[in-house]
Amino acid sequence: MHEFDRYGDVRAALADPALVPEPPTADGGQAGTSVAWLRATVARFSSGESHRRRRALVEAELAGLEPVTLRRAVAAGPEEEVRVRVVRTLAEALGMPEPGAVAEAVTVVAGVYFGGADAAADEAVARLVAQLVPERADEASLEAAANRIGLLVQACAATAALVEAAADSDVPLARVLREVPPVRTMRRVAARATQVAGREIAEGDVVLLDLATANRVHPVPLTFGAPPRVCPGRVHALALADGLLQRPLTAFARLHHQATPLVLPNAWDYASAAALAAQGFQAIGTTSLGVAAAVGLPDGAAATVEETLALARRLGRGSFLFTVDAEGGFSDDPEEVAELARRLYDAGAAGINLEDSRPDSTLAPVALHAAKIAAVKAAVPALFVNARTDTYWLGHQEEETAARLAIYEQAGADGVFVPGLSDPDGIAALTSTLVVPLNILYTPTGPTLADLAALGVRRVSLGSLLYRRALAAAVAAATAVRDDRPTDLTSLCYTEVQALGTSDGAP
Repeated sequence: MHEFDRYGDVRAALADPALVPEPPTADGGQAGTSVAWLRATVARFSSGESHRRRRALVEAELAGLEPVTLRRAVAAGPEEEVRVRVVRTLAEALGMPEPGAVAEAVTVVAGVYFGGADAAADEAVARLVAQLVPERADEASLEAAANRIGLLVQACAATAALVEAAADSDVPLARVLREVPPVRTMRRVAARATQVAGREIAEGDVVLLDLATANRVHPVPLTFGAPPRVCPGRVHALALADGLLQRPLTAFARLHHQATPLVLPNAWDYASAAALAAQGFQAIGTTSLGVAAAVGLPDGAAATVEETLALARRLGRGSFLFTVDAEGGFSDDPEEVAELARRLYDAGAAGINLEDSRPDSTLAPVALHAAKIAAVKAAVPALFVNARTDTYWLGHQEEETAARLAIYEQAGADGVFVPGLSDPDGIAALTSTLVVPLNILYTPTGPTLADLAALGVRRVSLGSLLYRRALAAAVAAATAVRDDRPTDLTSLCYTEVQALGTSDGAP
């Protein structure tokens, strides 16, 4: 047996197509009657075309499940053993008949799913198959049923382990996953001869991957696997764990756990924020460029702390949710940033955006930015911290982006933001490792909102786009009038703008 516990070696082994999950050791027997058959039929223990086909079945099942709905359902469920509660919730969400009986059977199967044999578990598989497929089921129906059962079995054990590790603690789940991963080891077998980290591995050799040890030395945990075998149900597992742990979500945080991404327009004064809120946007952000430019100051130079606070106080008189772009917190002292966060929260802000770039176009030390995040969460736990990294804008590698975001998650960030990232593959690579919601800056030439939703993006910011468009429109109108050219001067009327300042209680 080969054993790997170094992060790079473990990741290389997970990505090596020659190393596949250890196949069943026993004959599957008659279809639909045993744990051995189940192992031989699920995506987890297959490779190549069968793996792609079976994984697609699981992804299709999960596509109809909204994580926030699972979170609410499991939190409101009956007091039961954690594994039973997880499976019952998933079975109900998937529309399975008799979810209680399904949960009872799945917990029995889970006991031997990863190795071993048991007559009671074989009987449980047979009962589950009988519930899920009609009589005289064809091979395709049996395969679909097996992968439904496999989905429940894997959720049963892994989610329960995560909840147990995180119980009675307010440690961010991202840190729990790194320090106490629910899956501590993985086994692979060589389908053909290969080489990993300079070590020759012969066909048929067993490879043991120590995830727990590997995770300790790298910020991006391998808990949910690595391409091409990233767990398709990671966000659903995290939602179930959150619901069981009963960690509260603010109204603003809940907007990041919907089926479609939160579209966040960014305002620069009260009128622009109120006008956007009047159009039904669920929350409003501010744009640091707009705030700075409006008073003749540079953006990103920590020059607008008072203007930012003043705007937050004005927005706080309204009835809409808003989050504040605070550059890098206007200080490199975490306690000063935490004090700013307190003042913003007291003014009514639901969130804060903190970036790790500096005026000299360098990135702040990752430990410093993480310390700011931790200080803010310690001071104002209910304030949603969106941790922004400017790695893409400053030309840094994707590897650094993932590492920085992982550290920010583990420091307590509620969401992470990567402006400049628009490549679908790059987005997918990040969402496959993140625990918290990913925020992307809208790009007119980039993926559509539907595409971003499919990639796992949960928030789409417009940044300074609206402010820059407003300036361009104003200049275009003025110059058209001056030059006596036809122009579209459609606009809000005086009374409509006047009403924006009073409709939400503003003076």
